[in-house]
Amino acid sequence: MIITMKNTETREISAKIDELHEERGEAALGRVLTLLISTNETSLEHDLAVANNASREHPCRVIAIAPNSRRVDAAADDGKPHTFLDAEVRFGSDAGAGEIIVLRPIGGLVHHPDTLVIPLLVPDAPVVAWWPNEAPANLSNDLLGSMARSRITDAMHSSNPMRTMDDLRRNWSSKNVDMSWTRLTVWRAMLASMLDQPPHLPVSGVRVTGPKDFLPLNLLAAWLRLRLNVPVVVEDDPGATAVTGVYLTRSDGVLSLERPSTDDGIAVLNVPGQSPQTMSVPARTIEECLSEELGRLYPDEIYAEVVTQGWDLINRSTESISETIKEQCRKSIWQNAPPLYIPILRFWLKPWPHVRC
Repeated sequence: MIITMKNTETREISAKIDELHEERGEAALGRVLTLLISTNETSLEHDLAVANNASREHPCRVIAIAPNSRRVDAAADDGKPHTFLDAEVRFGSDAGAGEIIVLRPIGGLVHHPDTLVIPLLVPDAPVVAWWPNEAPANLSNDLLGSMARSRITDAMHSSNPMRTMDDLRRNWSSKNVDMSWTRLTVWRAMLASMLDQPPHLPVSGVRVTGPKDFLPLNLLAAWLRLRLNVPVVVEDDPGATAVTGVYLTRSDGVLSLERPSTDDGIAVLNVPGQSPQTMSVPARTIEECLSEELGRLYPDEIYAEVVTQGWDLINRSTESISETIKEQCRKSIWQNAPPLYIPILRFWLKPWPHVRC
């Protein structure tokens, strides 16, 4: 059941929800949380489908805010002043184990989403905010994020994943978590199980392989670097779409877990002195990741250590090499420039004493 409400107000939406609950003989008290989704019209239906599936394990009220770009007149068709808010209320099979409210603010209301969702929150239930694509640089200062107990982002689906992760790290909060980390749950469990098996020999080095600039790969490397306290090499695997392998060097050989393709989800475990073993390590769906995060409303301490400490450990060497190359370029400019050009260079580069190349 989908009920469309044009030119409406939050009190009218709330009254309609109460009316539908009364007709169905149920109450909103069975909802364990309120899930706020900040999205756009392009990905709205996909995001609602994901939330719909996740709500079957965690019954919740879903409130999606998707700004409407259409222009409206000051007066609606019925002559009343326009409230600049359109909405949908979805019940039954269209809303999973809860209800879905879609808010489409127009004009100035786009900048005040908090005033729209507060009257619609489930009473005495935690609030979770989810940004399926683009996320604000500082979630704590966001109007939706400030009222949430847990804030979920998905930097991989943003326009610039690395920049988004840098923003999340710079403005880190214990309430924040990114799905790039949640996608690694199975990998971390498998690797921990591998290292728990005898012989318990120390690991001297680690190599991880996967796509270039792939956030889960970098987070996995940071976690291994932090936990094992050994050098970790991140190696690009051309054509890969996910993490393809982890190789742990020990005195008895290389202990590895390889998953060449995510199509079949079959991984191969190689233990020195034993025959290779195959096991299922399927790629996690976004529904599984969201469901996991909805079930954990407390801070993820391991993730906090990885993004605040481990990330710098694996990127420090790369940044150091980059700075060395830049310094060599700067010296080369001055050393190789003809004497006649030196005054000209000094004049033009005076505002930029640390000229980059």
